[in-house]
Amino acid sequence: MLIKLAWKSTLNRKASVALTLVTIAISVMLLLSVERVRQDAKSSFANTISGTDLIVGARTGDIQLLLSSVFRIGHANNAVQWQSYEYIKAQRGVAWSIPISLGDSHKGFAVLGTDASYFSHYKYAKKQHLTFAAGRPFHNGQEVVLGAMVAKKLGYQLGQKIVISHGMGNTSFHHHDDNPLVISGILAATGTPVDKTLHVPLSAIESMHSSSHTKPSRMVARKQDATHHEHEHEHEHEHEHEHEHEHEHEHEHEHEHEHEHEHEHEHEHEHDNKNNSDLLHNLDSKPGDLIGSTTQITAFLLGFESPLYTLQVRRNINQYKGEPLLAIMPGVTLRELWEMLDIVEKILLLITLAVVLISLLGMLTSLLATLNQRRRELAILRSVGARPWHIFTLLISEAIFITVLGCAFGVALFYALLIAAQSGPTKSIWRSPQYLSALNL
Repeated sequence: MLIKLAWKSTLNRKASVALTLVTIAISVMLLLSVERVRQDAKSSFANTISGTDLIVGARTGDIQLLLSSVFRIGHANNAVQWQSYEYIKAQRGVAWSIPISLGDSHKGFAVLGTDASYFSHYKYAKKQHLTFAAGRPFHNGQEVVLGAMVAKKLGYQLGQKIVISHGMGNTSFHHHDDNPLVISGILAATGTPVDKTLHVPLSAIESMHSSSHTKPSRMVARKQDATHHEHEHEHEHEHEHEHEHEHEHEHEHEHEHEHEHEHEHEHEHEHDNKNNSDLLHNLDSKPGDLIGSTTQITAFLLGFESPLYTLQVRRNINQYKGEPLLAIMPGVTLRELWEMLDIVEKILLLITLAVVLISLLGMLTSLLATLNQRRRELAILRSVGARPWHIFTLLISEAIFITVLGCAFGVALFYALLIAAQSGPTKSIWRSPQYLSALNL
């Protein structure tokens, strides 16, 4: 009887109940959203790299080495000699190694030099291997593999040629025009900095930075081409001047010129198609040297046959006499990094508590306003014999019903928002740790 009375009383106050439901639903959605962001921000660090036992680079800070080699944030102070890398990867217990060379970019995206072991051993999240959305790994020093976001944002496809620029950042004053690279593959999305990286062989990095390619020679060639073009233009102008007085053949000349112009357009179209087919044919190129004459790298990753080798090799690397090196354990350094960003987690937790408090205050305000409006209704119930506990049960039943219904709407709204975010262009925002750059770390 009381439940039926509570239901009819709720329907009698549709406007106020609807506003209360909306307030509760929005509060629950905000609460779940903030908590989801807080949890995913913490787990995103661990998902960036997985299955790697050590990261080795020139001696610097632990966090700085992690940010530069994994998150592509900042720059390494010094390089690692190739001889040191060869010596360390030959130590007992080392199962695999991945060399990393940074320092170049392409339209604001980082360029990473490595070898074929990168695609075989690099893992992210819960030891997930990199997969290709299209194409294959590079086979020689003239090919490049793009991250998912690079290909999507710049609109690149397999077979296209791109030019790498020297230095990190969106602006570069030196482009490696003499060494264009053909896109051989596009990686599947990972939600990590891999999506914003271009991967090239170490031999390509060495070739682009070699002294044999000089910019003045290119400038001379361009000036010669410009001079040749000016001579051709003057010759054409003299030819037109000679035919200026031949009015009777003007119509035929224009007709022939239009015909030749259309023929040139058709020839250019056929030439473009031929170039595209030639670029796609380059994807069938034979494997070549991926290392070249590399003398130094930025850092390298190590994986061991057994975890027992990790601490021993790390100690040996930190005491290596050939050059000052630093070996860090990614999991430990990631936790240290998150401890530095503990203020972020505390702020998100404070926002969560504020949302809960606002929701409770909104519910209390709604109930008090309802009681003032229902004094006459409660008086009538008392006059017909309803006891105080009947009225208390009635009010509690209505409050529980409105709260449960509002929470259900809030949860449904949260999951609808989550599905929309995951299927849209912001699907990787939950896991992307790129807000580190905004903190100037």
